[in-house]
Amino acid sequence: MNISTAARRPLRLLVPLVAAALVLGTAGCATQAGPAEGGSSDSEWSFTDDTGTTVTLDGRPERIASYTDYAIGLMSYGVEPVALFGRYDVASDERLADYDISDTAIVGNSYGEVDLEALAESAPDLIVAGIYPADREGTLDLEGPLYGLADAEQQAQLEKIAPIVAIEVGGAGMDVIDSLNRLAEALGVSDDTIAEAETEFDAAAADLSAAAAESDLEVTAMYADADGVYVTKPMDEPETELYSSLGVKYTNLHPDGYYYWDIFSWENASQMMTGDVLLVNNEGYQNADLEKQPTFASHPALVAGQSHDGWSGGALDYRSQAAHMTELAEILRSSTAL
Repeated sequence: MNISTAARRPLRLLVPLVAAALVLGTAGCATQAGPAEGGSSDSEWSFTDDTGTTVTLDGRPERIASYTDYAIGLMSYGVEPVALFGRYDVASDERLADYDISDTAIVGNSYGEVDLEALAESAPDLIVAGIYPADREGTLDLEGPLYGLADAEQQAQLEKIAPIVAIEVGGAGMDVIDSLNRLAEALGVSDDTIAEAETEFDAAAADLSAAAAESDLEVTAMYADADGVYVTKPMDEPETELYSSLGVKYTNLHPDGYYYWDIFSWENASQMMTGDVLLVNNEGYQNADLEKQPTFASHPALVAGQSHDGWSGGALDYRSQAAHMTELAEILRSSTAL
């Protein structure tokens, strides 16, 4: 199955449900569309992001600062950022293990944290952030801060350093990949580079689809903390939506209920014990913590060793997703129905 060219269909980690847009009027930005996106580095450069904001610069930006979720996607295509900020310690982000960031300024290691002085010293031409929809209809909150930023005041400070573009992360996984690819192309990544990564992606997608059909297992994508268990609504998270389109079956007890999460207190956690495989988010409780919960310790997947902690969503680019789909295919093939 060639998922990259198939019809697009409409995992966010547990972080504040923040959705916002750019504050217009930043130096170096314009609200009217300029010339064609991209262009050579010595000609005027223009890019319209997923919020509809257009950034126009004198030349193609070469020095990129980015939130890690989007930086990894750009790095997979050879774009090396000058600065990174993330929702947790960047040095411990295993998604960056294959990249050399020794010369990259780390300007934030928790959600909403950005060292403005260090960011300014890195002298970015452009900052890349994200925006999540506020609901499954895709509504964008254009009043608050962008994803990864603490508040509108902080965002305004970033915009004094460099203009910001935002990638919408919600709904169909292929739409997010397309957005990342569009930005990568505008930053000078060649069609051949993206096509090569697409070939890897398509092969991994076909393999994941085969593994899902062979195993016919139910997968629970979850986060847990002291308050209880949060189960991802698969059609609300781009990665799980993408994998669902490939045949992966996710726990989805209340598909028409609250947006994004089914939430269970520890007293009621047994209600969601339907998955053959658990994918446990790396930012909350891990298996050792789950085993201490009386209402969860007997979960069949946990007992059978089919609970995989340290799990984090892959960056939404072709190459990162190819690796992540390969990992999930291996998990499915090594697991059994419970």
